[in-house]
Amino acid sequence: MTLSVDIRKRMGEFLLDVRFEAENEVLALLGSSGCGKSVTLKCVAGVMAPDEGRIVLDGRVLFDSREGIDLAPQERGVGLLFQNYALFPNMTVAGNILSVLRRERRDRRREKLAALLETFYLQGLESHYPSQLSGGQQQRVALARILASEPGLIMLDEPLSALDSYLRWQLETELVRLLERFEGTTLYVSHNRSEVYRICRRVCVMHQGLSEPVCDVAALFERPGTLAAALLSGCKNYSRTERIDTHTVLAMDWGIPLTCGAAVPEDARYIGVRAHYFSLCDGPGENAFVCAVQRVAEDVFETILTVRPKTAEPGRTTANIRIERPKEAVRGIREGDEVWVAVRPKDVMPLRH
Repeated sequence: MTLSVDIRKRMGEFLLDVRFEAENEVLALLGSSGCGKSVTLKCVAGVMAPDEGRIVLDGRVLFDSREGIDLAPQERGVGLLFQNYALFPNMTVAGNILSVLRRERRDRRREKLAALLETFYLQGLESHYPSQLSGGQQQRVALARILASEPGLIMLDEPLSALDSYLRWQLETELVRLLERFEGTTLYVSHNRSEVYRICRRVCVMHQGLSEPVCDVAALFERPGTLAAALLSGCKNYSRTERIDTHTVLAMDWGIPLTCGAAVPEDARYIGVRAHYFSLCDGPGENAFVCAVQRVAEDVFETILTVRPKTAEPGRTTANIRIERPKEAVRGIREGDEVWVAVRPKDVMPLRH
């Protein structure tokens, strides 16, 4: 089941401009709050209409501004799961699932209901109302209701974000198992990079309404091409740069030259370094520089150092560097100390704007 999306929509000063394709996979839309992820899902579902563009699902045109095509939500064959699952509170589990099967013959409805109750481990809960169900049970009912309509596309809008960490892990495990059995395409909206890394194989990064080219999840974390992608993938340190040569940049905010393992693109405007890639060293060397320790914070399993290069540009907040190291590696370091910090060339990431 192939989905092709190429749409634009303006809402006041905000412009959504999104392009991506997905096929029989769980594709993540990853971005910060307000970047347009949920609006994209609503446009695909038919809840909102783009200003222009085209949406095609398995060769069937759902929306085409030039041809004047805009199928109603019930005609699109897609299922949208909201964060709160949006179950009908006055309907039982059976009623919620059957609500999308009203046009089916009675015997066919019963067959489908029985099959879905078994698939989603809901036997014995047919007469329960949503308020009587756990979060995991509500999620399974919502997914069963979506699959009852036999969609070619499932869209999940931050389905785990409102849950505490323990329940989130349980529901994530169940969700992965259920999605593995779904034969169509799934769009998974999230701002949680770790969740995306575990659940999805490919990702489309969105930033301020604009989509970046789809890439493998592993590539996003290993080689993010832009500053927005690097920040969304968890990179906590970045600096404006000037390109010196093919493998050398001047990190302007830090006031130091750095050697890069990868060739530096002509249009690189930043470099990024992940917090756990910095290490402490004994003295001068490749990509080594002196820093003043600003703060030492003990985390559960590691120590977080905030340091500032002695050559840093005054007044620049991005000149501060976050270093995350095992506790034993930085034992004895105090605020106000001077330390030598180093990063390997292969861990310096050139980034476009």
